[in-house]
Amino acid sequence: MKLKEIIEFLDEKIPEDMALDFDNVGLMGKYDLNLDIESIKIFMDLLPEDDEINTNTLIVTHHPPLFEPKTPTYTIHSNWDIIDGGANEALAETLKLNVIDYFDNETKIGRICKFSSSFEKLKKDILDEFENVNIVNIPNDKKEINNIGIISGFGLKNKEYIKLAKEKKLDVLISGDITQETAIMAKNLKITLIDLGHHESEVPGLYQLAKLMNELNLDIEVIDKKPIEKLM
Repeated sequence: MKLKEIIEFLDEKIPEDMALDFDNVGLMGKYDLNLDIESIKIFMDLLPEDDEINTNTLIVTHHPPLFEPKTPTYTIHSNWDIIDGGANEALAETLKLNVIDYFDNETKIGRICKFSSSFEKLKKDILDEFENVNIVNIPNDKKEINNIGIISGFGLKNKEYIKLAKEKKLDVLISGDITQETAIMAKNLKITLIDLGHHESEVPGLYQLAKLMNELNLDIEVIDKKPIEKLM
């Protein structure tokens, strides 16, 4: 399949113009659009050592690369976070949550989900899927949890999102990238934050993206490389 045909498919399914104004999405260099593509590799983040794939491969990344790749590379970022059926719905499905609304109605970043069970049940559903989870304001196991906010990736470093979660009377906000400042803010506002990790909260979206791209009938592989390693 020609590169230009794949790009047309992706832009139809996940339009570039849905991305936030400041975001860098689409092709990450000047590539031959008539190139024959036989396989697609999906990365969260592309590192220079990964940019050594043969020329008949298209790399798709979630985060824009910090260099211009030699291998044809296409980035799908905030448009995948915003679009219905994208990264946030994939995270909700992983957490067994039912999406009922957008979290940030202005940008359509994040989702509000209905739960209607105890914190003990929510905790089990999270720990069945994620490791190294951090929490601020841990509730009693028997507390009824009804409204949950989720944001794949970066949500817990954004002070405005913590305030918005309080304004919307959410019981819990789940995302990644918690900071000392937002943890203290959550303590003051008495809202529960659950930090899955930036990378970890976006991984379900990579597999959802691969599922969507299976329509192309190409060899598609998700490369799940964690950027941060544990010190043993």
